[in-house]
Amino acid sequence: MHSFASAAVVGLCSTLVAAAPLAQGPGSFGGSGSEHGGYKPSSIMSSMSSTSTGSVSYNSGSSKGNNHDNQKAFSFPLANGFPNPNPQQLKDIEQQAFGTLPNGAPPPSISDQGVTNLQLIAFNELFEVAFFTELIQNITSNLPGYQFADKSERDFVLDTLIAVQAQEELHELNANGALKHFGKDPIQPCEYVFPVDTFDDAIALAALFTDLVLGTLQDVQEVFADNNDNGLVRGIGSVIGNEGEQEGFYRVLQKKRPNELPFLTTSTRDFAFSALQAFVAPGSCPNENEINLDIFFPLTVVTPPSAKDSLVKYQVNFSKLVTGESGSGSEGGYKSSSSSSSTKRTSSPSFSPPSNGDYSTYMSSLSLVLINQQNVPLVEKLQNVHVEGKVVTFEAEFPFTEEELNGLTIAALVRGEGPFGSADEVAEVTVAAPGLIEV
Repeated sequence: MHSFASAAVVGLCSTLVAAAPLAQGPGSFGGSGSEHGGYKPSSIMSSMSSTSTGSVSYNSGSSKGNNHDNQKAFSFPLANGFPNPNPQQLKDIEQQAFGTLPNGAPPPSISDQGVTNLQLIAFNELFEVAFFTELIQNITSNLPGYQFADKSERDFVLDTLIAVQAQEELHELNANGALKHFGKDPIQPCEYVFPVDTFDDAIALAALFTDLVLGTLQDVQEVFADNNDNGLVRGIGSVIGNEGEQEGFYRVLQKKRPNELPFLTTSTRDFAFSALQAFVAPGSCPNENEINLDIFFPLTVVTPPSAKDSLVKYQVNFSKLVTGESGSGSEGGYKSSSSSSSTKRTSSPSFSPPSNGDYSTYMSSLSLVLINQQNVPLVEKLQNVHVEGKVVTFEAEFPFTEEELNGLTIAALVRGEGPFGSADEVAEVTVAAPGLIEV
């Protein structure tokens, strides 16, 4: 199993290979090393539904074997009916979320790019609901690594996470409901695996992917605005605020300042979609291929940097790209060319494997780009390139001091040397990404 306990850097897209669900493991809340089990589920859990009475069954989905290294995968539906709750179950979810689905009239029409936005949001929210469901279940079951020395602290954390889970359920229902309204297929859930072993690991991962979501929703808002889907921008703004509140909570749990940066790091939809492939069991997503976004080769951050200038090692494996798409596993990054469910993604426009297999020469045409805050992307030269077949390791500078590379930095291996004016320009020529660095 992989551990994210340090929360420093994760090559997010490459952590799945030997990963398990949120699982048993040593550790404790706050890194103190002390654990105390034996607590009964609190009144927080007891009030989840009229049939719960302290049981975790209301929230829990199921974990079952899959053909990926014999690991266990989380699957829907949940006991509360999600992702297809009935009216009473929806009301229960809204009560746990401390709010309701928006009840205003949706816009009369939507652009193709707007549809892609909603599909990505639904795809991401399904993952998040699965993640927080398993985290809550592990805490309430007092699994090793998820136990608390202080019952009041445990109750507060559970109270917050239960609200987070319900709020993410509403985010997903809102996105898929909009797709149905516009006559599009709702995004169906995949099966999921999570590379963490303890509560600390889980919170560090939650902070990391929430940081990426906060950057991606900036792109979603801009895409809506650019395609005259202005009626959907305000709602995304409200979700950004909610996700920011969550991020502050995860940072405080890690004993970090809740306010990370003055201007949060931006991202793109393609980077987020690629990152999410790390958590879906290969071939388990019924209609992922309808989402018209790039999936890049995973970029692993081998040597996580700290808050200082350093030379960081990365790795990329060009041999195979495994995704959640049913029947996936083709070589090369790929992009769907249409929204048809029969579309087979073939090749990314940014990756052409060298015909003679000479990856050393191929790498000489690439650069590493670092995206941080709202600044112009930084371009770094590749150093100490080492090739073994289709597996390539290399190093690049991480200029922390001069560039104030605090918070989330997104690394991307790209064609050419730039300069690049935006994250969107970087994504257009990306071969492998995202490598996620958090300082």
